[in-house]
Amino acid sequence: MSTIRSIALVTAAPLLLAAAGIAHPHGLSRSTAADWAQLHIALLPLFPLLTVGLLVPLWRRPRPDLAGAATVLAWLGAFTYASFYTGLDAVAGIAAGTAVEHAAGTASLGPIKRPLYDTGEALGQAGAYALIGAVAATAVALFPRHGVRVLPGTAVLLVAGWFFVDSHIFWPRGVWTMLGFALGFALLAWGTGRSTLTTGAGRPA
Repeated sequence: MSTIRSIALVTAAPLLLAAAGIAHPHGLSRSTAADWAQLHIALLPLFPLLTVGLLVPLWRRPRPDLAGAATVLAWLGAFTYASFYTGLDAVAGIAAGTAVEHAAGTASLGPIKRPLYDTGEALGQAGAYALIGAVAATAVALFPRHGVRVLPGTAVLLVAGWFFVDSHIFWPRGVWTMLGFALGFALLAWGTGRSTLTTGAGRPA
């Protein structure tokens, strides 16, 4: 796969999530509940696809060494993120929106939303921390082959991951976080798409 195609592939999900963040309702109320739930239904396949930015540069069979072990850890971290963050989307997004939409007109919304928000927040934070771990493991896996070229993308992704812990995709902070992921994945794809390090008589490292 060419570097340009790789960059297009790894940036698609975070750019779409950034666009969704701009359209995301700023709060959950009876008037926004239907849009809130429908948007999060549309986001169900998108949040897991954020991991494509890590899976593309790791797309090879892991070797029986430190880099191979780090590759497996990155895969596990990506899977954990996808699982738990989808839980946030389902609970604090779809379930909360649906519950508020169908709440009795005189019912207070706080007791309806708060337990779902709290559960979703716990799931989302677990997923975000797993994604940060996956980014770090990816850097360890790729460094022996690509050297310092993986560091700029890794640094941007770690910063974006830290903000992702509590920003979700809400405008403005969450949108900038998604754009940060897009930049970080693009830098990582660019760094790993160039010629690999060589040792000895031109053999790949």
